[in-house]
Amino acid sequence: MAKLAPSDLAQVLGKLPPQSSENVIVGYETSDDAGVMRLNDETALVQTVDFFTPVSDDPFVYGQVAAVNALNDVYAMGGRPLSALSIVCYPQKGDWDVLERILLGGQTLMNSEGVVVLGGHSVDDQEMKFGYAVTGTIHPKRVFTNAGAKPGDVLILTKPIGTGAINTAIKRGVASEAAIDAVTKTMTTSAQKASKAMCEFGANACTDVTGFGLLGHAFEMAKASGVTLEIESGKVPLIIDTLELIEQGMLTRGDKNNRVYTGGTVSFSPSVNGVMQSALFDPQTAGGLLISTTSDAAENILRSVDSARVIGAVKPRVADGTMIEVS
Repeated sequence: MAKLAPSDLAQVLGKLPPQSSENVIVGYETSDDAGVMRLNDETALVQTVDFFTPVSDDPFVYGQVAAVNALNDVYAMGGRPLSALSIVCYPQKGDWDVLERILLGGQTLMNSEGVVVLGGHSVDDQEMKFGYAVTGTIHPKRVFTNAGAKPGDVLILTKPIGTGAINTAIKRGVASEAAIDAVTKTMTTSAQKASKAMCEFGANACTDVTGFGLLGHAFEMAKASGVTLEIESGKVPLIIDTLELIEQGMLTRGDKNNRVYTGGTVSFSPSVNGVMQSALFDPQTAGGLLISTTSDAAENILRSVDSARVIGAVKPRVADGTMIEVS
């Protein structure tokens, strides 16, 4: 993943001078998935950027996953992605057929979602990286952020987790074919359908689960919303073999980084063992949406999105400052 530790990044961003614009609806201050800028009373821009090192040996799949990962930031806000610019870091003496397949995979996925790739930027880099900057639109009064979770809401996760552990196992040559197939399907499925259901039936808050893991992004939602999230670990959907591979040590540095990021705000019941804790902190690529919504809306979303599951609930912030309680 090669992602900066979220705790270190937060310290740097916290030292930047404040920006002033009456048209900024969502900036970086709440660690949301995308920025939102009002153009007029009817239209706002949703903008995001995301790129990373390879997560598949198949260059076409790598391109697809990079596209989904970037698009999901826009979908998490309830936006409609329109255009994208590719970001390419590739060795000058690399295999150009491989790069062509990466670009084709990404563009094919983007086009299937109604998004046009307008161009991009490339640099000579010995470590391959690929991704997109995506621009979309949204109504200024219909923006979903990570800051609106309300006590009494239920929490929905729209995809299983475990991509970090399984991709590590793939790199070490110990992943089963079933796990490889499952993680590929998960990472190449966009959040478009889940986003449409959320927009149709309503939600109070949303974020997509990526590099900071389920608990890292849940922490950001709880912090921004001023609530405590209750997560039932037994209800969290897992990609096949995830726990077994974590038990074998298939972890990335994101496990430690995400634990540091959440600090002492996460409380685990004794029934949640270390392997499950690591699964909940596991950094995800092209993960699902974490949605906080009413019980009625949740029923409709669950009917519309086959992979969606209720994994917990929202309650008022507890007195000791705990933001996430995991049972």
